[in-house]
Amino acid sequence: MRVLAWVSIGVTSLMVAGALTGYVVYRDAFGNIKQKSINDDIINPRPFDTGALNVLLVGSDTRAGEGNAKYGQEDARKADGGGKRTDTIILLHISPNRDQARLVSFPRDSMVQIPKCKNETTKQEMPPRRDMINSAYNSGGVACTISTLETLTGIRVNHFVEVDFSGFKNIVDALGGIEICLQNGVNDKSSKLVLPPGKSLLNGEKALGYVRLRKYGDGSDLQRIKRQQIFLSKVIAKATSSELMTDVGKLRNFIAAAAGSVTMDPALANDTEKLISIAMSTKQLTAKGVELTTVPVLPDPDNPDARVVWRQPDAQKLFTAIKTDTEETQPSPSASASSSSKPKVTPKPEQVRVQVLNGTKAQGKANEVAGQLAEQGFKVIGVGNYEAPGGASLAKSEVHYAKSIDTAPDYADVLAKAVVPKPSPGSGKVRATNAQPYTSTTTSTGGAKLKGTPVIQFVIGEDFDSVKVSKLPDSVEQNSINASEQKNVCT
Repeated sequence: MRVLAWVSIGVTSLMVAGALTGYVVYRDAFGNIKQKSINDDIINPRPFDTGALNVLLVGSDTRAGEGNAKYGQEDARKADGGGKRTDTIILLHISPNRDQARLVSFPRDSMVQIPKCKNETTKQEMPPRRDMINSAYNSGGVACTISTLETLTGIRVNHFVEVDFSGFKNIVDALGGIEICLQNGVNDKSSKLVLPPGKSLLNGEKALGYVRLRKYGDGSDLQRIKRQQIFLSKVIAKATSSELMTDVGKLRNFIAAAAGSVTMDPALANDTEKLISIAMSTKQLTAKGVELTTVPVLPDPDNPDARVVWRQPDAQKLFTAIKTDTEETQPSPSASASSSSKPKVTPKPEQVRVQVLNGTKAQGKANEVAGQLAEQGFKVIGVGNYEAPGGASLAKSEVHYAKSIDTAPDYADVLAKAVVPKPSPGSGKVRATNAQPYTSTTTSTGGAKLKGTPVIQFVIGEDFDSVKVSKLPDSVEQNSINASEQKNVCT
């Protein structure tokens, strides 16, 4: 029987966030949130914290505790080493401004490189290995899962939320059930679910069976994730509806169910201000729509029928988009903005001509970064090198523009905002060595409309991390849905 699906965790996280608007009135309920400290068990270097809120959402199929044992398969569990497992791994990303959100699902069958981790029980260090992504949780718990995701994606995971079978059911029941619609009926013994075609209102028990359902449609895990995404979009809408927030009785029951159903790290569970901040952003997130995304995958060459690998470079572009979702600061006034006769211009990336210069000792860096800028729409016209004084590598990246063009600072600011970390544009261009034209494989090199626009120099320094990704690959977009756009369609 399949273990708890990823949707249950996303549901739990968003429900808890929404419910926290009633913290002052219902504070006693939050003493029931279970806590688990894992900081000492994370033994790998951690990515930089960008100011975004990234929460690991995991679903445990532990049979411990009242209400979980009946989901059985103890013989299979003992053969697999006992304890708990998960095929539920989601990253909840909320932007630094708390106005955008994305839930990224990592298919459990993904073959990845697991870094060194501490065994959750013995605390002994385990060597790195190539394995299914959910095996990190099996032996190393939440700490190893966090290390695995941080190592593979470069994204800092700030907190975690964990839920089990009973917790999921309690939360759905507290919401009064979730309505779904099926094209074909279900009679599946494995998930213990029987449903007719058309609309059905699922209570907690049936909802658990639905999110665990595998033998439906083509039976694939990816199709199951799609169904779960639609289910989750309905839960988001109901959990953040005015109907719930204005009904004192329902809200009290919901908060009690949510708080008693999850385990969090102490830093999140005990940070009232952060919890309320998440809650206050929920209304905005619901209005704009939460993006629900599955990491793009391909069949694993070593086991194409049962395992998958992440499609590259598409998956990495998704991770870069999340990692570079940094908070913007107000740009300094430009020459054109301060001139009464020359109003400030707001060029688009495709209107910005760029020369990329490598100020480091890394070979091929200029072409590499030029390609990243071209993919995001910038008009890269040339590449070359820059020799810093004394022949050393340039410590920090720089953006330069010509002093003689009034609008140049505006074009330079667009480029600077696209780079992480963001350089401060400076007037006066630098001397390039080994300069040569650049031909992009992703954008046209023509463009008479760009004649007369300034050429901005981007000089790569040792601190350069990445170019912000605003245009995601088709494979990512095709595996995403927007929660606010989902209707009660039959699936």
